[in-house]
Amino acid sequence: MNRKQQALLRRILIAVACYVALLLFEKSGAAERLHTPAWCSAALFLVPYLLVGRDVIAKALKNVRNGQVFDENFLMLIATVAAFGIREYSEACAVMIFYQVGELFESLAVGKSRASITAMMSIAPESANVERDGKIEEVDPDEVEVGEMILIRPGEKVPLDGIVLEGSSFLDTAALTGEPVPREVRPGDAVISGCVNGETALRVKTSKAYEDSTVARILQLVESASEKKTRMENFITRFARWYTPVVTITAFLLAIVTVTALLLALIPPLFFGAPAASWIKRACIFLIVSCPCALVISVPLGFFGGIGAASKRGVLVKGSNFLETAAELKTLVFDKTGTLTRGEFRVVGIHPAEGCSEEELLSMAAHGESLSSHPIAQSILQAYGGEIDRARLGEMHEAAGHGLEGMLDGRELLLGNEKLLKSKDIDFPAIKEHGTVVYAAHGGSYVGHIIIADVVKPGAAAALRQLREVGIEKLVMLTGDRKDAAEAIAAEVGVDTVYHDLLPADKVEKVEALLAAEKKDEKVGFVGDGINDAPVLMRADVGIAMGSLGSDAAIEAADLVIMDDELSKIADIIRISRKTVRIVRQNVAFALIVKAAVLILGIFGLANMWEAVFGDVGVTVIAVLNAMRALTPPSARR
Repeated sequence: MNRKQQALLRRILIAVACYVALLLFEKSGAAERLHTPAWCSAALFLVPYLLVGRDVIAKALKNVRNGQVFDENFLMLIATVAAFGIREYSEACAVMIFYQVGELFESLAVGKSRASITAMMSIAPESANVERDGKIEEVDPDEVEVGEMILIRPGEKVPLDGIVLEGSSFLDTAALTGEPVPREVRPGDAVISGCVNGETALRVKTSKAYEDSTVARILQLVESASEKKTRMENFITRFARWYTPVVTITAFLLAIVTVTALLLALIPPLFFGAPAASWIKRACIFLIVSCPCALVISVPLGFFGGIGAASKRGVLVKGSNFLETAAELKTLVFDKTGTLTRGEFRVVGIHPAEGCSEEELLSMAAHGESLSSHPIAQSILQAYGGEIDRARLGEMHEAAGHGLEGMLDGRELLLGNEKLLKSKDIDFPAIKEHGTVVYAAHGGSYVGHIIIADVVKPGAAAALRQLREVGIEKLVMLTGDRKDAAEAIAAEVGVDTVYHDLLPADKVEKVEALLAAEKKDEKVGFVGDGINDAPVLMRADVGIAMGSLGSDAAIEAADLVIMDDELSKIADIIRISRKTVRIVRQNVAFALIVKAAVLILGIFGLANMWEAVFGDVGVTVIAVLNAMRALTPPSARR
């Protein structure tokens, strides 16, 4: 909670204390016993009113000066001033307090600064080890000049873009590209900042300053995406733009009518002997019913109910405007790794050659990979699940860019890519399968291959079918993965369009193209989980993050957060959002119809004070009860 939010909270608490004290003063009869005049009660209630609502009043007046009259601040001013005008001092204070409480909760939900997003982006390196005068100095990355030598130890982040001079290693690029397979780098290869170095230290010559590095550009993307994205206005803001002129004009007319009614209340009895009570009653009915307090309250209550229903489903909604926008989603864009897939290697196929069994092939591969910490090796060991007999193993060593060479049971064992087997003149069949292929040869002969790939999350395909059932017309997948892997996953889960080999900047461009092509009342949403998804989450109409396994940056940048990573929750939140918007519109329509009816009846003297009270207080109660329906999530049609 920042200082501004803390200050508002203190004002709310003090205002509530004063309000309660004044209510007790009035209801206990103390005001009557002390013969407190009406103006004194008004002055006393002005204290908590001005304390909690001074910024609302200031904003309303400022906007009026700037020509921006019809917003929620002016609506609140009109509503509460009208309440004071008919001596409903407690109602005026209550409405303003309620409104400010809602504003505080809204601020706490969405008021995270872009600086906090930047701080949480774990790809940003904290330091760089630069080589100067034969010594290694730890400095801030932005202090390193182009052309200087930096040392990147195993497990450290690459702080700046550059060229490898010494060392061979594997870089984890998942945070940048979403690609789960580590990338091998050797002398002469380019490296980009934000990657994590593997097992071997690297000496790198920097090619870019920190402000021009890949990490810095990603952070800039988050900033620019946030600025480009036009957030949906709150429903109450847009509602106020047409309701407030009506209320203002009505209030003006009512003032004229009231004066006329008062004159009529005096003139007919004086000159025509007509009863004054009926005319005074008509004037009071106009004043009571015209107060828009019920409308001001009913709208946020409906959205609060929808946000509560979403939380029951395990979905965090950061603002009512995003809930409303979700109801208009027609296109959903998905990240692949970690969103549609598990984001981890699994053995998906074991294909032994003739004369070798699956168990034998997997055992050979597991023994050969038992000393490696590479993700591919770990996935093979996990699939094997048995004990490793070290006595069977001879010396194993890595063939750079090819795989592993060594001895198993006294014979040569080869585990790696097709280049490794070609270098040893070993014949093997051409493999055209999705995933990473690990070829195996033992004793100079091909014995089979193992397919390793990222696997689709259980229920992903079913979740996408549900999205089509709720009205999503286009499903798109964006990934930094290779074409064959991307297309295989796309076909399995059922997306319409797939874009592959993308960096974070490319993903933003693709989403911007979809945004440019969208029609009115048709919104584009993006679903992601990684640091590389943060700019896109900020740019889409609705950003949806997978909260359980997702990065902090993605969660902070998103508008909706699915806390348990269940893709089926996306269809749930769309159903909830549509139900909520429907309830809010019902509340508004009901309130307007009832108020209009009572006002018309009042003109002809057909409405009494009880009907006037119902038109104000009764409408509020019914709107509250209707809004409570939004707390119950709609049944999922699975």
